Amino acid sequence: MITGATSGIGKAAALQLAQLGATVVMVGRNPQRTAAAIEEIRRRSGNSHVESMLADLSSQQEIRKLAENFQASYQRLDVLVNNAGAIMLTRQKSTDGIEMTFALNHLNYFLLTNLLLDTLKASGAARIINVSSDSHQGAHLDFEDLQLEHNYGGYKAYGRSKLANLLFTYELDRRLKGSSVTVNALHPGLVATKFLANNGLRGRVFNLFVRLVGRSAARAARVITYLASSPDVEAVSGKYFVEHGLVESSQASKDKTTALKLWQTSEELTGVPPSSTEKMDLPETPTTDDATQEAATDVSQVDEGHKVDGSPDGRGPSE
Repeated sequence: MITGATSGIGKAAALQLAQLGATVVMVGRNPQRTAAAIEEIRRRSGNSHVESMLADLSSQQEIRKLAENFQASYQRLDVLVNNAGAIMLTRQKSTDGIEMTFALNHLNYFLLTNLLLDTLKASGAARIINVSSDSHQGAHLDFEDLQLEHNYGGYKAYGRSKLANLLFTYELDRRLKGSSVTVNALHPGLVATKFLANNGLRGRVFNLFVRLVGRSAARAARVITYLASSPDVEAVSGKYFVEHGLVESSQASKDKTTALKLWQTSEELTGVPPSSTEKMDLPETPTTDDATQEAATDVSQVDEGHKVDGSPDGRGPSE
């Protein structure tokens, strides 16, 4: 299963895995775009086992429905690729009343993975792949204002959500010890897409820069395909990858106390039953100066595998 699979690196990864002969379930939000992507990938790969499911992954109700539909239709899940995501230049809320970037980019990963975890465990050597970003560098979570009700910034929210992806990956890895399921995260790099083309002069200039120096979606998707299919990483878990291999993520992403607190907060926000992991008293997480944080998540770091929304009332996550 690949979320955010009708465009960008999600679509490219779906094609590559279909070409390897995998049964691929592409998750999209827009019915027309999803149907067109399925038809294209079937034609280009020669693989008829490419199917789709529809869900708005910012909605917890739709995530639950997606998991239920998948489990009713398939007996196993060998690979889950959490890829759908977006940047919101203006602060918006999901249908659940949660800040949209956090809802779509983190809680989506957390809830869908937990709902499908029993299926993954029953499938043998299953793999979970979380698409993060180098934009996590410099980010810190402030649990006093986790949803950025004050001093919201689109890139700051995005950087925090990508940090949350890594904290989730590492905490899930600790909880999966002793099972046959692995979980890893990746940064796909700067991808040549129309990422910010419709967001003013800054967006147009950045889009031109990306077209000059960015990599193709197909090239960026190779790390997803590698993590999903290579026997070299069959037993590798709790790691962070870029195109050329393993790299170290930020120190903030490795903080076990923050990871546990994020997990517990995510349980509360999604209704996932508390795990058997013993809860502990956690110290308050220090805040980061807003100006420093915004600079640390500069536009040049943003992962182009995700879409951006610049309109006040449009959502625009990866389909």
